[in-house]
Amino acid sequence: MTRDVSLALVQMQCSEDKQQNVCKAVERIVAAAEKGAQIICLQELFTSPYPCQEEDHRVFDWAESIPGPTTDVLGKVAAKYEVVIVASLFERRAPGLYHNTAAVLDADGSIAGIYRKMHIPDDPLYYEKFYFTPGDLGFKVIETRYAKLGVGVCWDQWFPEAARLFALGGAEILLYPTAIGWIDEEKEEFGKNQYNAWQTSMRGHAIANGLWVAAPNRVGTEGRIEFWGGSFFVAPTGEVIEQGSHSDEQTLIQTCSLDMLDLVRTHWPFLRDRRIDAYGGLLQRHLSP
Repeated sequence: MTRDVSLALVQMQCSEDKQQNVCKAVERIVAAAEKGAQIICLQELFTSPYPCQEEDHRVFDWAESIPGPTTDVLGKVAAKYEVVIVASLFERRAPGLYHNTAAVLDADGSIAGIYRKMHIPDDPLYYEKFYFTPGDLGFKVIETRYAKLGVGVCWDQWFPEAARLFALGGAEILLYPTAIGWIDEEKEEFGKNQYNAWQTSMRGHAIANGLWVAAPNRVGTEGRIEFWGGSFFVAPTGEVIEQGSHSDEQTLIQTCSLDMLDLVRTHWPFLRDRRIDAYGGLLQRHLSP
């Protein structure tokens, strides 16, 4: 028997109304499930506008516990339609302790696992270090009914070390819920290259590790950021199977053959030929000349 999994990526705009955003996500999850999707991944921090364009203590009011109200809603949907849902949330772990966290709801509605974003950016209009404590759960693979998932969040997707650790842990699909876009004054000069670099980085993860990679991204303009959408799927060969619009809300659905992993890894045996005896320097911040 072949192992095929139907994977959906939800690309949408977000309003200031949390309940409206959750309801929109649920509608898209249900529609994807009715089309046969088994795993459905939402974009980064889908319950609100992207919260980190400025440092504002009022933004902490968007946060919630896990388990909490949003995972309760999504768990019921997951159980009813027997789908796996990957939901990126602003987690309130304890007073004064917040994370950017992806919760994975299994097909029975239970929480199969969570991933707390490990790499926290601090760039113009992406002031995440003000809000989020770096994750402390590592790069653990989350096993679900349909596939073993490695789930990173946005900035994590630029780091090959993270992708490799997910692969070594047994991940079959890497998912990166994302909120990335063009800053108004930079788009004309740098926009095309910025998008290409984003996609190319993840194509490299797929090739180097011989697994599926997919990233759902938001669309729409919020403040000075034009989120560029362009959600996409990459096969273990590095081929972009489908890419979404840069401006429209969409749900993309593709079939991922998990049998491809063994085929690709035996033809491109990068994991076989790793020199694990020679990589100690990777644990250093910098190597002297």
